[in-house]
Amino acid sequence: LLGPTGTGKTLLAKTLAEYLEVPFAITDATTLTEAGYVGDDVENILLRLIQAANYDIKSAEKGIIYIDEIDKIACRDKNISITRDVSGEGVQQALLKILEGTVANVPTQGGRKHPQEECLQINTENILFICGGAFVGLSDIVSQRTTGKSAIGFSNGNVQLEQNDTCEPLPCDLHKFGMIPEFVGRIPVLCTLQALQAEDLRRILDAPKNSIIGQYKQLFKMEGIDLKFTDGALDCIAKKAMENKTGARGLRSIVEKALNPLMFSLPSDETVKCVTIDDKYINGIGAPKIKRITPKTEKAS
Repeated sequence: LLGPTGTGKTLLAKTLAEYLEVPFAITDATTLTEAGYVGDDVENILLRLIQAANYDIKSAEKGIIYIDEIDKIACRDKNISITRDVSGEGVQQALLKILEGTVANVPTQGGRKHPQEECLQINTENILFICGGAFVGLSDIVSQRTTGKSAIGFSNGNVQLEQNDTCEPLPCDLHKFGMIPEFVGRIPVLCTLQALQAEDLRRILDAPKNSIIGQYKQLFKMEGIDLKFTDGALDCIAKKAMENKTGARGLRSIVEKALNPLMFSLPSDETVKCVTIDDKYINGIGAPKIKRITPKTEKAS
């Protein structure tokens, strides 16, 4: 899965495992190193799947492993060096047999292998491996292949590919990016995710069951305050997230920044009944519309 940050690569793999009702584990490729060096061995990604299956090997052998940030183990430097690439090409080579299918020995407690340590044996032949990454700079490699020229200087024409370009990367592009051919050959399906548009971010705000807006409405409801958002405010939040290029993850930071002052000031005011957030308040040029109730005064006897 190739795509910018915040496009839902991890959520796709997680949702697939939920529908299939199989064990699911997420691992990070940035911590993996070659055997014998400080870091995690590649067998530790199998241990996380075994732990997700409650140490049921039969169930784990039909699970799904999502390897995130797979582009961080690319061998980007083509120059010959006297030092070993312990977290790049070496990790790709160590992953080859696991991805293809083998009976791996996994330490029960993780960490480094010990000759006298008891290991768990798991067959990886039927495990689905999904790799995801942003692959920053891959669009330049694709554009150079499709247009036949690279961008140099100030006037580079239309060489740069847009985020929503329809040109799909090929295995040869990943090879130039720094992935070894043997590793690319074991991942036959390449899927490119486009950056989320404003209408997509707008639906993420309030359409899902556990939406961001719904969470904040519940927080204010616990204090007896009704929180409302205008359509213009939701469109403004989505537009700001588009400008920040942070994807769906950037929505929460924008909403949190806008509601943070209200969350600490309004609960102490018992007269506040309803708060309406509009686009002017999101842009920082206006105040929220607050509806108050008049407190009841006791009649003197």
